[in-house]
Amino acid sequence: MAEDPCSCAKSFVHNSVHVDVKDYYGRVLKKTLDLKSNACVAPAQPVPGFIRQALQNVHPEVTARYYGCGLVVPECLEGCRILDLGSGSGRDCYMLSQLVGEKGHVTGIDMTEEQLEVARRYVDYHMQEFGFNKPNVSFVQGYIESLTEAGLQNNSFDIIISNCVVNLSPDKKRVLAEAYSVLKDGGELYFSDVYSSRRLTEEIKNHKVLWGECLGGALWWEDLLRLAEEVGFSPPRLVTANVITVDNKDLQDILGDFKFVSATYRLFKVPKGNAQSRQVVYNGTITGVEDRFVFDCQYTFKVDEVVAVDGEVANILMQSRFVEDFTFQQLGGPSGPCGLKPKASIVNPFELVSQLEKQGPGSATGGCCSTRSAACCK
Repeated sequence: MAEDPCSCAKSFVHNSVHVDVKDYYGRVLKKTLDLKSNACVAPAQPVPGFIRQALQNVHPEVTARYYGCGLVVPECLEGCRILDLGSGSGRDCYMLSQLVGEKGHVTGIDMTEEQLEVARRYVDYHMQEFGFNKPNVSFVQGYIESLTEAGLQNNSFDIIISNCVVNLSPDKKRVLAEAYSVLKDGGELYFSDVYSSRRLTEEIKNHKVLWGECLGGALWWEDLLRLAEEVGFSPPRLVTANVITVDNKDLQDILGDFKFVSATYRLFKVPKGNAQSRQVVYNGTITGVEDRFVFDCQYTFKVDEVVAVDGEVANILMQSRFVEDFTFQQLGGPSGPCGLKPKASIVNPFELVSQLEKQGPGSATGGCCSTRSAACCK
């Protein structure tokens, strides 16, 4: 049985890690080029034109102070309430504010004063640039381990995104628990972060620069699965993964044979139960991905094609904002008609990276930057 997500999120007090991270992102880093690894640099994957345009509309100073990994853009955003954990200078918030539209809203929370100052400076600029009559973006100072103490309401967000930030927290479980609390039922945590091949040594975890570079606080990927279950989320669905490289020799000597990936996962706040495998048919109703909807690294739904999904995916699709975009059928027999059967889920991001490397260039999975918004949030 899942623990009360609020039980571990009371009387929060920041510690030395937060002080070090604030200093690194507020004073040490002045631009993206100051980073010493590619852990916090977006991978070079094709970005759809509508997202490229949305990013181009963001003020250059906001973009220059952006340090995220990956591009975190889930599907069905129009009219949604979105929360960005560790929003930094606000680049993703301003990009997403265009996709949710005037009826939606994007809230960014960050603990670093210098980053928030940049983000808030350009609210009016972006609303005028986007042609909105009133702001649909706001920024809150606070800790991602303590969202409710920062004034965010429980059960108030359709989607939470996070871009290379959870690893900067010394208490990952608390972050997940708080995210679970402020999400609406059926809501989604869709986030990119850094994961290690095994649990890190104390030397690595205590290294200030490695923390700032998103490596010293990286979770062992298997611990994400455990923590998500303890908090109450559905099992994490791996969307995509990319190898992280460290060019700095001194840092590489400390890291030794530890390996790291930047991976995007989706976690849903849906009721638990004895979910059954089903056949689903994608109706082609999500704007921008009418022909082909990439859900994760295992499931890509083509319009009008019958696909057998496991019980976890069936439950997610039936309980989330995607329910109206699919037609659901009982699975016909042990493997369904025509030999259809659910796919085994791959959750190891290092295995996915290895598979993609074997497949060669152009084999990157879809996911975080492959889709467009649609009117799915009510």
